[in-house]
Amino acid sequence: MQGKSINFLTSHVKKLRGGSQPILAQASDGNFYVVKFINNLQGANLCFNESAGSELFRALGLPVPIWKPLRVTDAFIDHNRACWIQTETGSLRPEPGLCFGSQYLGREGVRLLEVLPGSSFSRVLNIRNFVLAWLIDIFAKHADNRQAIFIEDASRGLKAFFVDHGHLFGGPKGDLQPKSVTSRYLDPRIYQGVCSQYLMSCQETARRLDADRLWQRVQALPSEWKTASALDEFAQCISRFSIPSLIQSTLDTMCDTQKKADVKDLGKRQDERRPSVTILHPRLQASEHGCRIACNCASRSAVA
Repeated sequence: MQGKSINFLTSHVKKLRGGSQPILAQASDGNFYVVKFINNLQGANLCFNESAGSELFRALGLPVPIWKPLRVTDAFIDHNRACWIQTETGSLRPEPGLCFGSQYLGREGVRLLEVLPGSSFSRVLNIRNFVLAWLIDIFAKHADNRQAIFIEDASRGLKAFFVDHGHLFGGPKGDLQPKSVTSRYLDPRIYQGVCSQYLMSCQETARRLDADRLWQRVQALPSEWKTASALDEFAQCISRFSIPSLIQSTLDTMCDTQKKADVKDLGKRQDERRPSVTILHPRLQASEHGCRIACNCASRSAVA
């Protein structure tokens, strides 16, 4: 972050799905990133939320994609009109400067999945992480469903990476007060069978958060990303992890919520809301440079 050289965007690949209108682009380090501009339509706190949320999840041991601040130049913006933000009144030119970049998880030979049928949950190797992620999301006032991308290994096991943190800390504008169930993963069957022993472990992990080190990481974020409301919401989030009774009561609420849920009925209703494309296929070609990358850009939540 601060004190490090900043990579810049070199080629636009494709616009992705999502309210913030992210793009897939290649940077000067040769890697591909899902990119979100600072003047996105969702709110001024989006880049802060994405980066601080990634740091928070990583600090508590949960897998998230590598992220970087990336520089977007006037030349890149003017040369790639396809990356401009679409509004009701026309195209909005992205602002030059530092944007948020989340490294794309796809590569040749890697299979990514965005949505799983319930029968595949048993293949998720780190399924217990979803409970800790839900606790974090509640404390961070996540105003959207938890998003994850699954990477399949050679033995067909699946590892979940937690993505799309733009609605943490009260949302992109910092003005939302979501309920605890709001940030739950869309299909609640993924929380089934969580044993009390793991809940105890989850509590201990949350209490061991190194708040000082995390604050240092957040203070090093680009100054133009750090709004007053974003910093205030982040501070409140971190303070919640210092209250053991709050951690315990929140975990109890999560368990009660899950017990009361009619899983079969919820599963049926969620099936009706799932997107039709569930597997992210490889073979997308960057037109300008003719380079092939292992990704499908049909989904906004490929990594961001």
